[in-house]
Amino acid sequence: MLKFIGPLIVLVALAPCGVRAGEIDCGALVNHFGPFDYRTTPKERRSLVEDAHFTPQVERLMRGQSTAVIGADINYVLSVFPNHPRALLAMMNLAQKEKLDKPKGSGFTVDCWFDRAVRFRPEDPNVRMLYGIYLLRKGRAKDGIVQLKEAESIQEGGGNANLYYNMGLAYFSAGDYEKSLKYAHQAYGLGFDLPGLRNKLKGVGKWVPPEPVSPAENLPGVAAPARNSEPSTESPADAGDLKR
Repeated sequence: MLKFIGPLIVLVALAPCGVRAGEIDCGALVNHFGPFDYRTTPKERRSLVEDAHFTPQVERLMRGQSTAVIGADINYVLSVFPNHPRALLAMMNLAQKEKLDKPKGSGFTVDCWFDRAVRFRPEDPNVRMLYGIYLLRKGRAKDGIVQLKEAESIQEGGGNANLYYNMGLAYFSAGDYEKSLKYAHQAYGLGFDLPGLRNKLKGVGKWVPPEPVSPAENLPGVAAPARNSEPSTESPADAGDLKR
């Protein structure tokens, strides 16, 4: 299952992800320290970077740690760990907060940070899902769907409610209500607790409750899903009860 360390994809590797003709170069994957795969790096090495540059205040976009500029600290983290999921989320949230494609203190645009993350570890489903979420926030539903579908194809385990919820939102934005409903059922069936997608489908008359599952289909010994705490494409204003 997709897992977040604290808070979701893989682009089809035909060309550098997120880079279009005429865009600036997103830089080579070199750094004086690293880069390292965040998923496999020992905790001690991660702490060397996070304790100095990715404190809770930085992650919450309250203030910088090594500098007064929040984006500079997140920039350092992503230079060392290109696929750091929470740092990617923080950078995209900072861009949204500042209304800038390239946040203050960042060496690259958010698109470039995802380009770099996907080039570095194209098989990381967390990167793919987060990239899909970012693209949906930018109104690029079709591109977002590509990323989310790739995340779905490489996820491990029995499925991820957050991923399915965002896929439902993506297909809703694209006007494919049938697929949106399908993923809504999967997300809510796994315990996702935000009502936004269901309300959107109700608003266009496309919500249909899932068919009840018979007791025979319930597997014994399976724990009830925990309440969702992962990000979605909805903004806090849209989601209302979205938890960060």
